[in-house]
Amino acid sequence: MNDKIISKVSGKLSFKDFQIKNVVQLLSEGATIPFIARYRKEVTGNLNEEELRSIETEYNYAVNLDLRKEDVKRLIDEKGMLTEEIINAINEAEKLSEVEDIYLPFKEKRKTKGTEAIKLGLEPLAKLIMSFPNKSAEELATPFLTDQVKTIDDAIMNAGYIIADWISDKPKYRKWCRHHYFYNGLVKGKLKKGAVDANKVYEIYYDFEAKITDMKPHRTLAITRAEKEKIVTYSLSVDATKIIDYLSKEVMGEKKFPLKDKVLEFILDAWKRLMEPSLERDIKAELYDKASAFGIEEFGNNLEHLLLTPPIKESVVMGFDPAFRTGCKLAILSAFGEVLEIGVIYNKGLVLINDKKEVEMAEKIMLALIEKHHVKIIAIGNGTASRESEMFVSNLIKKYKLDVKFVIVSEAGASVYSASPLAKSEFPDYSVEQRSAVSIGRRLQDSLSELVKIDPKSIGVGLYQHDLKAKELDEELGFVVSKVVNKVGVNLNNASESILSYVSGLNKKIIKKILEYKKKKGIIATREELKNIAGMDALTFEQAAGFLRIVNGSNPLDKTNIHPEDYALVEKILLDASIDIHDVGTTKMENALGSLHKKDIIVKYSISEEKFDMIVNNLIHGVIDPRDEIKQMILRSDVLSIDDLELGMSLEGTVRNVTSFGAFVDIGLHDDGLVHISKMSKSFVKHPSEILKVGDIVTVYICGIEKEKGRVNLSLIEEV
Repeated sequence: MNDKIISKVSGKLSFKDFQIKNVVQLLSEGATIPFIARYRKEVTGNLNEEELRSIETEYNYAVNLDLRKEDVKRLIDEKGMLTEEIINAINEAEKLSEVEDIYLPFKEKRKTKGTEAIKLGLEPLAKLIMSFPNKSAEELATPFLTDQVKTIDDAIMNAGYIIADWISDKPKYRKWCRHHYFYNGLVKGKLKKGAVDANKVYEIYYDFEAKITDMKPHRTLAITRAEKEKIVTYSLSVDATKIIDYLSKEVMGEKKFPLKDKVLEFILDAWKRLMEPSLERDIKAELYDKASAFGIEEFGNNLEHLLLTPPIKESVVMGFDPAFRTGCKLAILSAFGEVLEIGVIYNKGLVLINDKKEVEMAEKIMLALIEKHHVKIIAIGNGTASRESEMFVSNLIKKYKLDVKFVIVSEAGASVYSASPLAKSEFPDYSVEQRSAVSIGRRLQDSLSELVKIDPKSIGVGLYQHDLKAKELDEELGFVVSKVVNKVGVNLNNASESILSYVSGLNKKIIKKILEYKKKKGIIATREELKNIAGMDALTFEQAAGFLRIVNGSNPLDKTNIHPEDYALVEKILLDASIDIHDVGTTKMENALGSLHKKDIIVKYSISEEKFDMIVNNLIHGVIDPRDEIKQMILRSDVLSIDDLELGMSLEGTVRNVTSFGAFVDIGLHDDGLVHISKMSKSFVKHPSEILKVGDIVTVYICGIEKEKGRVNLSLIEEV
């Protein structure tokens, strides 16, 4: 562990040195971020998952930066060119890009005009010119004329290419020019000749201009995609006047010498031919990196809130996968997600209102299934024929006065899951569409347990997700899913392989052993029993046990977030208060714990306040699920049409997606309405996520209706 790096990371993240040191130590010992966040609060100073991850990321970056610094020093030293000045510059560099800029002049160069001129023996001439002598071109260049360099002009021109390389490679010049370019340059977009943008998706970029510093992340991603799809050309530009003035002063100062105009030409060449294209690439990359990082963070936030969607408990649900050609597939699911029956309506096509006979047949099938299984909620997928299916279900409920509600469920990723090996192994005898109906229903019953079966990128709560950095996106979404799964906890005896793969400390090998053990034994009765599973070593048990719940087991503590390492402590506390352990999660437990003196317990057992609070909270509540604190989604019994809307009308809706420019809200129409960022508050809003998150139930007001486009604009502000 490097104390210098610890101190540097501490200063950058504004954490104390002991926090950084303890977190790095725990991670090096094999502890996971979810485990540290929940069970080592007293060691880290109560840091959460994001803070712990930022420490891990920054520390690893700083370690790699130091390694690269030493490597660059070695490489330059091998060339016999390492000086005290270079060493100091490398040591002071705070970014990898700065280290690479310092190393640039010493790198083996690819073939350039400058390297070719060096081969012609003109490097000494370039050095002579840069000493600014009071000599003419003829006096300087004549000694360098050869069969390959036949004229004075040839010699001076080629020496100029070498000088241009020197200017371009100087870290100080590049740093200044990059800074000036970034803060004074423009982004430009132009429609490509002959380009076809049928739906005018990129219309805003046909003739686009904005300051580089004004580029919003979503605009950067959009114009980057537009260029990739050959719709527009995307370029940067900057007025070079100040750049050339700066370089001239730095290179020549106020010196007067015969070749001053020539050196100015070399400076212009260095800028136009070498520095400008290179810096344009660098700044484009920087814009993209920032936009990608922003988009990834946005995607992660949306995914987290989606995964925390409250489950619909103790209700029989019908999963309804709409379709025209192949008919709508139905899956009846028990309150525990077991498939009770599979059905289908509209085998001859979804004709609905237009064919009375087909409608009556479909109604008969639906009514029979609803009555047979006491269905309370119908989850309708939002894909093809969703609107027509919604109308049919609504009419059915009204016509027969059914005590049934329906809700539109996002199908994003359902088709990916339905065709996957996992779905085939779960339901080998079902068609893809039947599996999809099951998935849609289960998403309503327990969104987290179902969505973990799908690649997070396919869940559809990100913007421009295919334009983001794939590796970083995968890492972020994996972190988010792991964070949510461990925050909620996993009921071990009905957990799928998919959800277990995100549990702290578990890997594929041990998960396989757990599933084999469960298959053989039926159920796992206690957390302690996990130690009987082959491969469950002490570290794995420590990291995983607290996140694996045993509901209705022999030890009431096994359903809580209390870690087995604290069971002996808890039993002593309960003994002190004469409380029965089987009263966990009851009012009796709450009343009994109220008589304890917190400070006395903390002193007596030498525990932190955080640990005491965590233990008491779990003893009082038993099973703690953060999703229980979130408002349930809106269940409907009627359909809303755009023709029903009026300006100023208030409606209740569910936030489906949050982007940097606004949020999309499901108000019961086929397409979600948009709440633009400007319509979220009368005060300034930096980002919509300050106001809304995916899954929020909100009251919105209609502020714009575009019937021909099927668009509805919404506001959180009631216009008086």
